[in-house]
Amino acid sequence: MAKPRQAQWQHRIEMANKTRQHPPLGWPLTCRILGILRSQSLHPMTASPFMLKALNIASLAMRITSPNPRVGCVIVNGQGKILGQGHTQKAGGLHAERVALQDAANQGNSVEGATVYVTLEPCAHHGRTGPCCDALIRAKVGKVVVALSDPNPMVAGQGIDRLKAAGLEVEVGDGAQLAEQQNPGFLSRMRRHKPWVRLKMAASLDGQTALQNGQSQWITGQEARADGHAWRARACAILTGIGTVLEDDPLLDLRLCANLGAAPRMPHLVIVDSNLETPPSAKLFQHSQPGALTPRQVWIYAAKDHPDKRSALEALGAHITVLPNEHGKVDLSALMTDLAKREVNELHVEAGHKLNGSLIREACVDEFLVYLAPKLLGIGQGMAHWGPLQDLSLGLSLEFTETQLIGKDLRVLARVTA
Repeated sequence: MAKPRQAQWQHRIEMANKTRQHPPLGWPLTCRILGILRSQSLHPMTASPFMLKALNIASLAMRITSPNPRVGCVIVNGQGKILGQGHTQKAGGLHAERVALQDAANQGNSVEGATVYVTLEPCAHHGRTGPCCDALIRAKVGKVVVALSDPNPMVAGQGIDRLKAAGLEVEVGDGAQLAEQQNPGFLSRMRRHKPWVRLKMAASLDGQTALQNGQSQWITGQEARADGHAWRARACAILTGIGTVLEDDPLLDLRLCANLGAAPRMPHLVIVDSNLETPPSAKLFQHSQPGALTPRQVWIYAAKDHPDKRSALEALGAHITVLPNEHGKVDLSALMTDLAKREVNELHVEAGHKLNGSLIREACVDEFLVYLAPKLLGIGQGMAHWGPLQDLSLGLSLEFTETQLIGKDLRVLARVTA
């Protein structure tokens, strides 16, 4: 006899929970089940319990480590007792392994012969801090379990090799997929020499981001807008276009984020402005002024230089870069390469339908963050202006990676697959 539909869904959930380890709660890329419905395109991702603990700890550093990767570390003895744990601190601070070693020492725990679970290969170079692999060797730990090797050319397997050369047992690959999802920007910058670009859009159910007259505030609810600010907070920089600057005069800050502390890291701001039309009176310069509590840099990319306009904007702390393409617009691909040189890992885009379309057309987008409101707006301004395509096969292929209700709105995450 067939099971009732509710029971069938519940059975599927129970089976999924038995075969899949979820990423840590509070991590924006967490793949969650919505009631009894879940995207079928999601792939199972697993890790050992202690590596999941390390990943969970790494998620606590989601907003603070830029431009460094988010890394978590857990040190465990042979009886399964956690001796020390920690995550990477702000740039210039201690890396996860050193924080965990310090935590163990503060508790009076010896780590000799212990097993270390770390979400990214221990560094092997002298950057802002010393090599973490050397710290682990000096501590005489017995084994190091690494989720993911570090593609940074200054590391690139050297940390693992030095651990092995010192006689430590090393295991690589535990929780690798989860570690990949935790640091898409850092890994993209190291492997592809460009940031991970996440394009955020808020629209009605029929895909309109504004009315024909330009009115767009607000299509989604307060909860969705606050959630969008949380996604801003994890990015290294926020990108917008001159159209949005002129029409909305946005702050593009983190004012709706909770639990950021007194002086949170403010993502830098990138403006695509072909003719340097950004007004010096724009609100977005509030966080670039000398003495700002939460300072950030403003990078304006133009297609043509205008010395007088440049001088006025530079007086406000803006950095002007002229990067024209053959059509007299900003070269978006070159812009991405330049942002990688500025150590931008994740780039959060909030722009109008024209710039959205240009970014899609130039293959600059890796992921879409879409909030859909339960309303219809009819003819208006769509999500992205590009095309028209002459064949369905030319469409941009995506994979849904998460769906979740945020207040009354639906949040959809989708990654580009082609």
